Amino acid sequence: MKSICKICNSENSLLFTERILNKYKISYYRCPHCEFIQTEEPYWIKEAYSSAIADMDTGYVSRNLMYKDFVSSFILQNEQFNANGHFLDYGGGYGVFVRLMRDKGFNFYREDIYCQNIFAKHFDIENIGVEHIFELLTCFEVFEHLVHPLTEIEKMLCFSKSIFFSTELQPKTELKSLDDWWYFAPESGQHIAFYTKKTLEFIAKKYYLNLYSDNKSTHIFTDKVLDSNCVKKIINTKKSLCFRINQRIFNKQNITKRESYTWKDFLYIKSILNNKSLD
Repeated sequence: MKSICKICNSENSLLFTERILNKYKISYYRCPHCEFIQTEEPYWIKEAYSSAIADMDTGYVSRNLMYKDFVSSFILQNEQFNANGHFLDYGGGYGVFVRLMRDKGFNFYREDIYCQNIFAKHFDIENIGVEHIFELLTCFEVFEHLVHPLTEIEKMLCFSKSIFFSTELQPKTELKSLDDWWYFAPESGQHIAFYTKKTLEFIAKKYYLNLYSDNKSTHIFTDKVLDSNCVKKIINTKKSLCFRINQRIFNKQNITKRESYTWKDFLYIKSILNNKSLD
C-alpha cells in the first residue's frame, strides 16, 4: 500500500513491519526526503490512550523536575522573552509542569484535551479569559504522539511563534526492527512519529522559523533570532542543572551516588506488558 510522508508529502519507503500493543501487525515507513518515520494510519490509537499517560513513562516526574529549572533559566537568559508574560504548556498532562513553573513565578497555563488536569486546576487555557499570544509554548514528549504533526504544529503556532519542545531524534544507527531503538515503545502504542534533525529543519523552513537544537532531544522553533551560542547554552545549561541538582542532593545527604530506577522500571514494565500479551 502506498504511503505518503505527513511532513513533506514525498512517497515513503517501507521500513519494517512489526507488532504494536503486542497484537496488531503494522507497518513503519521512512521518508527518503526528510527522513521522518511514521506508522501506518494508527487505527489502534483509541485503545492506546485508554490511559493518557503510558505505564512505561517512568521518567514523567523526573522530566518535569529537570525542565522546570531548564526552561526557567532559558527564559531568563534570553531577553527576547518577557519573563512576566503568559506561557503555555501544550499537551500538559496532569499539570505537573504548569504547577512547578507557577511555583517558580512564571505565569504558565495548561492545554491538554486528552488528560485530566490534577495539579494545575483553574489554570487551563480556557481559564485565561481572553485570547493570548503566549511568550513561549512548551511541549514535552508530545511530537512523537502526533497523528498529524503539521496540523498540530499549526495549532501551536496560533498560540505562540516560539515552541520549546522535546522528542528524541532518531539514532545514527540503521533501524531494522523495533528492537533497534527503545523510543519506538510499541507496548504502549502511543509513539507513532519519529524525527531527525533534517525533519525538524524542513518543518522550520516551511513555517519560516529558526531551529535551535541539542541534536538529541531538546529543540526550539521560533521566529526570534536567539544568541548565536544558543545551542551551546541549551546543552551546557541542561548538563549543569542536572549536575548541580545531583550534587546538592548527594552533598546534603552525604551518601554515595545511587543509581536511578527509572530505566530499570521502564524495562520491568515493558516485560510485564509483553508477558501479558502471551497469556
